[in-house]
Amino acid sequence: MKIIVNKYEKKDINEMKNIWNEVVRDGNAFPQIEELTEVSAANFFDEQSFCGVAKDSESNIIVGLYILHPNNVGRCGHISNASFAVSSSVRGYGVGEILVKHCIEQARKLGFKILQFNAVVKSNTAALKLYKKLGLQRCTKGT
Repeated sequence: MKIIVNKYEKKDINEMKNIWNEVVRDGNAFPQIEELTEVSAANFFDEQSFCGVAKDSESNIIVGLYILHPNNVGRCGHISNASFAVSSSVRGYGVGEILVKHCIEQARKLGFKILQFNAVVKSNTAALKLYKKLGLQRCTKGT
């Protein structure tokens, strides 16, 4: 499997929705409870500053994605936030790491000075392990 990450295109939305909803259904990573519909997915992904889509270049199948957007407005607009979703069929194969590294680069290109992940639930041990591996700092206040 050779993974490439590109900006999403409209034709990707259904596959992106399916992966996002799979993570929501798992109940282990995202705070969301409601699944995206075709319409809400299009709106949700369009609202982001950037959506990266990971594809297996051999099969051209989308295997993961991330969303990147400002964490807040005004004086806090330099802080970005991101969330990641990887298809269960390829978890453990390094797709998440590829997405996080791409996201860090994209955040820099968009002028963000800080990248934080607000919505990492405690039970998402795979993400926490990956972030630690990549040298990202964990805010432990209140946990």
